[in-house]
Amino acid sequence: MKNVMKAAESKHTSDFAANPESWPALPPLEAWQDTKDTLHMWTQVVGKVRLALSPLVNHWWEVPLYISARGLTTSPVPYERGIFEAEFDFLKHELRIHTSENTSKTIALVPRSVADFYHEFMAMLGSLGIHAKVWHMPVEVPNPIAFDQDTQHSSYDSKAVEQFWRVLVLADTVFKEFRSQFIGKNSPVHFFWGSFDLAVTRFSGRRAPPRDGADSITREAYSHEVISAGFWPGGGDIKGAAFYAYAAPEPLGFAEARVRPSGAFYHPQLREFVLMYDAVRQSASPKAALLDFLQSTYEAGANLSKWDRAELERAA
Repeated sequence: MKNVMKAAESKHTSDFAANPESWPALPPLEAWQDTKDTLHMWTQVVGKVRLALSPLVNHWWEVPLYISARGLTTSPVPYERGIFEAEFDFLKHELRIHTSENTSKTIALVPRSVADFYHEFMAMLGSLGIHAKVWHMPVEVPNPIAFDQDTQHSSYDSKAVEQFWRVLVLADTVFKEFRSQFIGKNSPVHFFWGSFDLAVTRFSGRRAPPRDGADSITREAYSHEVISAGFWPGGGDIKGAAFYAYAAPEPLGFAEARVRPSGAFYHPQLREFVLMYDAVRQSASPKAALLDFLQSTYEAGANLSKWDRAELERAA
């Protein structure tokens, strides 16, 4: 056992994330906006079933999806007769459900409306003996349309989706390496289908002051002090894919902190530091650039908020 542990300690994370050639160029956001919005709704449909059937975990950690070797997965979800897993396969472009009863079903991922996807997915669950009552309104989007009535979103550009997923794989790999250096309370690296982003969050261990006017979802998500980082395809003022980092509550002076690399900037409306994906992709070592961003934004927040870093971080 000792030899196994020594071998494990000597291993390093794969360097494929350090190679700029591993990081694909994403199409301009406007070129695949319709596809992104459609896929966003499809992930919400699947994610809401996971939410309905899973026991509550702190900060809604029972809600997200996870990066898999082929796409995005729910991980095992309990139901009346066992467990099932739903996975978006972005290589074969299909959604598969497998159950512990050795049954499975598949939906093709092709241009189709959210309403059509919703009805077929819920019928497929029923045929497998999986019954979930979900609220069929999207969350965290402007002008939401009920899933069963949404014929507006119906695009699917398979190449753009695969490229986006490959970036998620790289971000997931680097985020996990960054996560490994923190021994305090630390979230998994997970994909939130509400905000359509990949995120990892560190906790100081202290409760956060209550947020005025916060709803129950926000109160649970930000009940404790956090410094969080993530990746999302962009939107609003951010005209393309980007990495982000924020502290909640935000300490005085955080917006003025010097962070790395040089392309990172503080966005006053988002109250987040932002580093555009292309700045990472085009750097000599994308992995090093992203780790620099994650570490420097964390240090800025942790130092200003007076976290007990000696107790929370793994010794170098």
